[in-house]
Amino acid sequence: MKKQHVQLTQTDRDFLETLISKGELRARSYRRALGLLELDRGKTYTMVSETLRVTLPTLSYWAAQYREKGLKMLADQPRSGRPIKITGDQRAKITALACSEAPEGYARWNLRLLADKAVELGYCEEISHTEVATILKKTN
Repeated sequence: MKKQHVQLTQTDRDFLETLISKGELRARSYRRALGLLELDRGKTYTMVSETLRVTLPTLSYWAAQYREKGLKMLADQPRSGRPIKITGDQRAKITALACSEAPEGYARWNLRLLADKAVELGYCEEISHTEVATILKKTN
């Protein structure tokens, strides 16, 4: 008994073939799209998994996700992790503050002084001196 293959609609098939031919997809999305197309062409799960070098459960998961979500399954889901607290605008303000004149009584800014001043000016509610160092390290 053969496993049930993915049945793409003609619109989805055309869309996936266009995406693959452009060559602008990320590697993960490309493999998912190619896997769906190969399953739609009637290849077995084993053949497709060997071709794409993915496990059978992964391929089965892609097929189930397509049946459930459609082509939205090509995109990666948001990753877990700590949310970003400091926005790009806040980073820019901290960088500009570091480039400004040091406060009276200081020859130059230090990280703790920058962190305290950023909180005092209301750029952010709280920030550590190590986070300030990370922000400044990413700028040239």
